[in-house]
Formats: sequence, C-alpha cells, structure tokens
Amino acid sequence: MNTKKYCAVLVGLGLVTLSACGSGVDGSGGSDSKTVTLVSHDSWAVSKSVLKDFEKQSGYTVKVLKDGDAGQAVNKAILTKDNPQGDVFFGVDNTLLSRALDNGLFQSYDAKGSALVKPEYRVDQTKHRVTPIDTGDICVNYDKAYFSKHKLTPPTSFADLVKPEYKNLLVTENAATSSPGLGFLLGSAAQYGDDGWQAYWKKLKANGVKVVDGWEQAYDQEFSGSAGGKKAGGDRPLVVSYASSPPAEVIYADPKPTTAPTGVSYGTCFRQTEYAGLLSNAQNTKGGKAFLDFLLTKEFQQDMPLNMFVYPVIQGAQVPQEFVQYGRQAPDPETMAPAKIAADRDQWVKSWTSLVLK
Repeated sequence: MNTKKYCAVLVGLGLVTLSACGSGVDGSGGSDSKTVTLVSHDSWAVSKSVLKDFEKQSGYTVKVLKDGDAGQAVNKAILTKDNPQGDVFFGVDNTLLSRALDNGLFQSYDAKGSALVKPEYRVDQTKHRVTPIDTGDICVNYDKAYFSKHKLTPPTSFADLVKPEYKNLLVTENAATSSPGLGFLLGSAAQYGDDGWQAYWKKLKANGVKVVDGWEQAYDQEFSGSAGGKKAGGDRPLVVSYASSPPAEVIYADPKPTTAPTGVSYGTCFRQTEYAGLLSNAQNTKGGKAFLDFLLTKEFQQDMPLNMFVYPVIQGAQVPQEFVQYGRQAPDPETMAPAKIAADRDQWVKSWTSLVLK
C-alpha cells in the first residue's frame, strides 16, 4: 500500500539474515528481553518521535526487519514460522490472510484498542490471530499530463482498459509476487466473476498490458506520471498503484504543485486491509503484545497516512488535509469475502500466470 518499496528477494534475505544474527535476543524464551523485533514488508515506516514514545513508555526497543514485497515477506515468514525472525509480523493483507492463518503463522492475542476498530475491517473474531492496522485501495493511476497532451479521456473502469485507445498504456505488477498485482487480479475477478475474468485478461494482454515484478518497478520506473518514472524515462501513463498515491506526488514534490499530477480511476479499485499479528513461537511475546497495542493507538494510527500512505482503521482517527484533498478513498471499491479469496486465490494466480506471462 502506499509507496511500496520493492527489493530483490535475495537482498531482502541477506538483510534479514544479518539482522537476525545481531538481534541480541536470547534463546531462552525471550519473555524478559527488552527488544521487540518487527518483521515487515519494505513499506513499514513510522515517525521517529512516535516510535520513541512507544519505546519510552513501554521500556522496549524496537528492531525492524524488512523482507521485500508483501507476498515475499509473508511467504518467508511462513517458511520460518518454527524459528521466527521476530515477534510481530506486519503487512499481511486480506489477499494473503488465509494463507498465513492456514499455515499457523500467528498466535492469538486480542490487542488493547481492538474495540475501536471499525466493524468492516474486523476478521477472525473468535481467535484474534490478527489485528487490523490500516486500509487502502488498489487502483489504476493515470498521468494527467499525458492524457491532456493527447486529448484523451482517462479510463474510469476495468472495461475501459481493454479499449483500443488505451493500447500499450498500462503497466501492472505480477500477481504471483506483488500485493497490488494480486489485488488488481482479485478486483477483476470480483468485477467479472469466475467465468469472466480470464476472458478479460486475454483482452488486456491483447491490448498491450505490461507486467513487471513489483510496485517500485511499475510506479517509480515505468509510470510516466510519477516523479521517479519521469527521471527513469517511463512511458506508461497508466499504472496499478493506490488511491493514496496522488497525495505522495504532491507532498514529496519540490516545489509543491497546486494540484496532483496524477489521478485515480476509481472504477478500477479493490479494497485492501493490512493486518499484524504475534508470531507463533515468538521469543518475546510480552513485548510483541505491547507493540500490537501500540499499533492501535490514536498516535500511531494518525501517524500512518503520511508515512505509509494508508488510511487508519480505528474510529476517531483523523487523516491529513492532503488525503482529503488528493487521496480520497474509493466510493465503491470491489471487495471479496476472505473465504472466497482463500478458496480460489492460488488457482487464479496459477491460471493468470499461464494466461498472461506465457
């Protein structure tokens, strides 16, 4: 979600191995350790002052291990669940949640503050293995300057993307390796159903969709509308990203523009929610629980938008003005029941891979 930082899995694994070796966590059960280790995808970010507040109030020091894109991080956590690299995992979303739960990645803990989580984001209410932390919408973004220059109306729906006027304009992420790529696939499946999504992707492929490994390559290299894409010579004016991406283009610009240079095709959105959980076999369960409590505080929830470009999930948390002005949530995003995702995701990804990448 947000400016998702994608890095090669081998690099991620190397960083994790080095960090884990120097974590300072003893092997005796770790309940008395004053270090809490967070394992996350590359997009984890928090203001230093906010994290210091937690460390001062709790007495714990937080160590962060970033492990690539969301799909890679979840898969690595599952593979190491018997000897986990940390205490808390952040960043499993609704598209991959069933995989994590079915593989016993988390142990139960009902975090303090969970009663404030909005009902639509709550899951696993009988076992409390995960805690909702943030939400956002995976959507196609467009380069306003390109469409203005070519006197072309930006697409507004999934159906528009297969029209001839948008041929060779879209770049998306690999649904097998990238969270936004998978979300876009699920959005199309929700739109066209079990019997229609493959036909849709055949049309999208014929219309020149480009597939790359992860978000960073798609958004910061291939997409002509982002600051990074402009520098890299990106030539795709349509990209699968987030509804919260336009505010980032304003906030990080120097000088700041009066309007966002990118827009969102709201008829292409899929609602994503991210969760955190206490890892099974965590060495520092007490510290992990304290950290999960912290993630649901108003201080952290209101700090998230400008750090990870996501929306808070608790009642009463405010979002910054830039989000109100440039990054509104989709009014009617595609959604899918967790049970449906669990039943069909792996087969859909397999079919998608054969259909689009071969």
